[in-house]
Amino acid sequence: MVHKNISYQNTNIHYSICGSGKPVMLLHGFAEDSSIFSVQVNYLKERYLVIVPDLPGIGKSEILAKENVQLSNYAAILKAIIDEEKINSFTLIGHSMGGYITLAYADKYPETLNGFGLFHSSAYADDEAKIATRKKAILFIEQNGTAAFFKTTIPNLFYNQEKSTDDKKILIEKGNSFAPEVLIQQYNAMITRRDTTSILKTFKHPILFIMGEHDKAIPFEHSLQQSHLPQIAYIHILRNTGHMGMKEEPDLVNNFMEEFLRLS
Repeated sequence: MVHKNISYQNTNIHYSICGSGKPVMLLHGFAEDSSIFSVQVNYLKERYLVIVPDLPGIGKSEILAKENVQLSNYAAILKAIIDEEKINSFTLIGHSMGGYITLAYADKYPETLNGFGLFHSSAYADDEAKIATRKKAILFIEQNGTAAFFKTTIPNLFYNQEKSTDDKKILIEKGNSFAPEVLIQQYNAMITRRDTTSILKTFKHPILFIMGEHDKAIPFEHSLQQSHLPQIAYIHILRNTGHMGMKEEPDLVNNFMEEFLRLS
């Protein structure tokens, strides 16, 4: 694993790269860092060039020093990494908020993608109830800090509470190191995103959907609905997973990703 940095708008952005072959980027979600994909990276690096960035404010990446950060800003950072690596085309797979950014990337730079994946993610914009929930979470973080926030939210991401004890503990401890302003910046970017189902309908290359049957963050019925929109879709359901398939059913996720990369 090689650790690298680029400068984007005077902001230091960290990413890691390993393996060789067809390039794939795995993009973490809200309140996560690139290590969330450690099992997938170790599996895929034997056959693929795997790139895993840390979004602004996460890990060794600095927070973007600007107001009204949009998902398109995060997408532009991914493009800067791809340009730095002199990669002409690649596959992008995003988890949760990483999927929202993946769609923003596909909207701006479709010519650089030979396929993309939504991993526990959605092309639908937030409805009023979801926006209210996110704003309530922002207020909670401002009043109580990140430690209290992660203690209350992380368990809800998993289906099997007993089996996921260690994973929950690690994510809570890691989350405690995130600055409140980073989470708030990410929340605001998600709140203002638009509906991107049109991208699913018009994208000319394959799209991967990995969904959890017990996902409380991305309703299962929404995942099923949108998975029928693309011209070419690979659809996989994790029957014993909430929102964290890479932790709850890692072997299946590895197989789904490898199959998609091989066929797309």
